[in-house]
Amino acid sequence: MTIEIIAPSPAARADEILTPDALAFVEELHERFAGRVPELLGRRRERREEIARTHTLGFLPETADVRAGDWRVPEPPAALRDRRVEITGPATPAKMAINALNSGAKVWLADLEDASAPTWHNVIDAQVNLKDAARGTLSYTAPEGKEYALRTDAPLAVVVVRPRGWHLPERHLRYEGESAVGALVDFGLHFFHNAKLLSDAGQGPFYYLPKMESHLEARLWNDVFSYAEDALGIPAGTIRATVLIETITAAFEMDEILYELRPHASGLNAGRWDYLFSIIKNFRDAGEAFTLPDRAQVQMTAPFMRAYTELLVQTCHKRGAFAMGGMAAFIPNRREPEITAQAIEKVRADKQREAGDGFDGSWVAHPDLVPVCREVFDAVLGDKPNQIDRQRPDVSVDGPELLDVRSAGGSATLEGLRMNLYVAVAYTAAWLGGNGAVAIHNLMEDAATAEISRSQVWQQIRNGVTLDTGETVTRDLVERILDEEVERLRGEVSDDDFDRLYLPASRLVRDIVLSEEYSDFLTNGAYEEVVLR
Repeated sequence: MTIEIIAPSPAARADEILTPDALAFVEELHERFAGRVPELLGRRRERREEIARTHTLGFLPETADVRAGDWRVPEPPAALRDRRVEITGPATPAKMAINALNSGAKVWLADLEDASAPTWHNVIDAQVNLKDAARGTLSYTAPEGKEYALRTDAPLAVVVVRPRGWHLPERHLRYEGESAVGALVDFGLHFFHNAKLLSDAGQGPFYYLPKMESHLEARLWNDVFSYAEDALGIPAGTIRATVLIETITAAFEMDEILYELRPHASGLNAGRWDYLFSIIKNFRDAGEAFTLPDRAQVQMTAPFMRAYTELLVQTCHKRGAFAMGGMAAFIPNRREPEITAQAIEKVRADKQREAGDGFDGSWVAHPDLVPVCREVFDAVLGDKPNQIDRQRPDVSVDGPELLDVRSAGGSATLEGLRMNLYVAVAYTAAWLGGNGAVAIHNLMEDAATAEISRSQVWQQIRNGVTLDTGETVTRDLVERILDEEVERLRGEVSDDDFDRLYLPASRLVRDIVLSEEYSDFLTNGAYEEVVLR
């Protein structure tokens, strides 16, 4: 066997997940498909170089026949016909997984990607929890004795697993001496242990696919799915996948992505935070026209964001696919009723916009928000499970509309710069500690929002952005503000946590935002720190 385990320490119940047969399956996935990943990542770099030269993007002329064609994705399986409320969150620890399954949401997006730091413990524990959930045996007893178990008085959320994106390695497993592909590890282990059981129960397996930048990356996933079904004797087309349209390049290939995944396609999701990150990343050196205001000022009602979401709904419904809404970052605080009330109203308004636009459901990040989202979509859907029949012929979106970043309005402020640096360090510190989803100032932050924060700082330095104070964003200004925010964080955490997590996080963020070269992903640099722990 050419798959090797390079783990710093044993993980509980790892022997149940890393069985010889499971590892052999993951090895076969690598043998057949891992070689295509570097080619696709290379294509991303080539496309980015083209954007740097032209400062624009367009729909692909070579796939015009796909966009014009009369084709549809398969009818959804019964378990996925109604997706009006989806709760997202990591699959570890078990307590969070149980709360998500019990939340009353129709779907739980079990996140092995942006909401999870890929420590070896987390990688294995997530698979253990998903395996137990598929068998109805997932439970947890807290140190103080409180017991958590799967509810029996109402349906559990249907599990849709989000593996890591193609760019992320798994350094604790090696294939032919190289780090394994995180996506193939996550998918392979989950599929091997649960596909037959879920298929027999009509409950999947279902997946969310993140970070794709082209239809060729979707083609690779479709090939992986077809092989996996055949290898384990699962009926062809059993797997259903929903793709997050969270890169600006993918926004120009929505039809093509669904087409490539056609036997397995379920829908598309408007992954708004990574989408903004992708715009900054790809147009980071394209000047003032692509310089966003403070993150908090970028509303989903901005014309360029409306173009993105309305095109997604139209594309999905034309093809018989689900259009899934995104995540409002506001979360309740049970200790502060006023903040909770504000969060609920902001989330309600966000979901009302999505339901009114034709989305079939949307995401929430907290169990207390499930009833809010459900109430909004109930009002629009009534007894219907979805509104795929709403075709949106009124929508007409061209390339320039998707790229009209100036339509966001707003301004860059000193307070926004401070918040970006604070969030980047605080989130990275939590990530280094093994926590991939963090509440910071009553907003749910994950890797996507941290990526926006640090990318915006880099872009502001590069373009010499003028702040509301009249100051120009320079390296010296950023260093000064970063030092102040790190000291602020020092006063908010224990000395041990500061030295162990926040100092290395601040060094990493400093290096990334001040570097002459842009780092494609914050998490790749942070992962090196995680592996060493």
